[in-house]
Amino acid sequence: MVTTTTWPWGLLVMTGYLINLTSAAYPLTTDANCHCYKTNATSTNYFRQHKFFDFRNLQHYANTPPNPISTFEGNAAAPPTSSYFDSNQWKDNWGIQTWNNTESMRLNNTDVNDATVPMVNSFNNIYIERSSDRNANGQTYLVMRTVRHSLDGPSTRYGSNSSSGFQSSAEFESKLTSYQFLSLRMLARTRGSPGAVTAMFTYRPPPQPQQLALVQEADLEIRTQDPPNFVQYTNQPAWNSTSDIKEATRNASMPSGKKWSDWAFYRMDWTPGQSTWFVNGVEASKINFQAPRDPSQVMFNVWSDGGSWSGIMGQGGKAEMQVQWIEMVYNSTEASGPVTGPWGDKKGCANICSIDETTQLGTPVLISNPNGGNTPANPPNSCTTAKYGQCNGKNWNGCKTCVSGSACQYQNDYYSQCL
Repeated sequence: MVTTTTWPWGLLVMTGYLINLTSAAYPLTTDANCHCYKTNATSTNYFRQHKFFDFRNLQHYANTPPNPISTFEGNAAAPPTSSYFDSNQWKDNWGIQTWNNTESMRLNNTDVNDATVPMVNSFNNIYIERSSDRNANGQTYLVMRTVRHSLDGPSTRYGSNSSSGFQSSAEFESKLTSYQFLSLRMLARTRGSPGAVTAMFTYRPPPQPQQLALVQEADLEIRTQDPPNFVQYTNQPAWNSTSDIKEATRNASMPSGKKWSDWAFYRMDWTPGQSTWFVNGVEASKINFQAPRDPSQVMFNVWSDGGSWSGIMGQGGKAEMQVQWIEMVYNSTEASGPVTGPWGDKKGCANICSIDETTQLGTPVLISNPNGGNTPANPPNSCTTAKYGQCNGKNWNGCKTCVSGSACQYQNDYYSQCL
């Protein structure tokens, strides 16, 4: 579900911190009117497409958090926790995972995996929960959970001993596998027991599982065994059979004394030859070494496997990542190709939009077009709507001029269309 929130005083308020927005706002518009999106990083980047997933007001889908399922097989076979995860909004974009690590554990090869606890991803660990926060911006959020179970590990058909219990975890990945450069954001917090990892990342698998040196992955990770203000940033792989690869990873503290248990605005910009990470608008890390190159997926997970990276979670422990929203602007090899700049470049665009300068989260603003200005004091004044697009109506803030060859025709008080 896509929703927006207006803050008339020119500030976007996100539970515990502020993002400053321009006081002289650009005009709100729709994605249909945007030929590209310009980001506000130190080096300007342009992207073709925009997606926004809002989990703040899904009360209809929020039930009592599901109890952990006590068996390995039960977690593997669990159904979705609510009908939201069967909706087109979700299923057209994301896939919840149910894979487990028992096969890689059977290899007994620490160069590939040093897990000591069987792990299975489960639908049961992804759900919508009602917020109990004071002064919350929304009523709900998405939860991803990992739980350490003390009994009933994998049966013999999984080829693993059940005596150590097991870990159930959560992961979802994008249906689109052709993201090639993006600016990915979320408002999230991590809470729970030591021994878990929560993550937002891009991922392109190696040709073969054993060829870890060929993986392409840009990570933002929080380890609950780390100090409460440390976040890990990595262009994978960060280790090989002989040593860690120090150039591939950075560990940085969060700005302004924040902890990862606080709500924070996380952003990762993957651009040619570089990965850059921000927390609450402050640049946290930038790594050129091993930056991903080829089309990739977007993934989120919360997990533990008793290995050296996650650590071992105590039996009965659990950890969660709670997410209010996810937003991205991106290029894709399945679309019309990357965009490199404003109109005039053959790969450029005419109507330039922004999700950074908006006063309504999730809704872009038009910041430049061939017939208008490009500053808040002199905003674009003549953007055009494509044929069959909306061009007027009550509360309409988008472009009101139709593309050549069509005219804005009244349909009802709330909708006029370019025909």
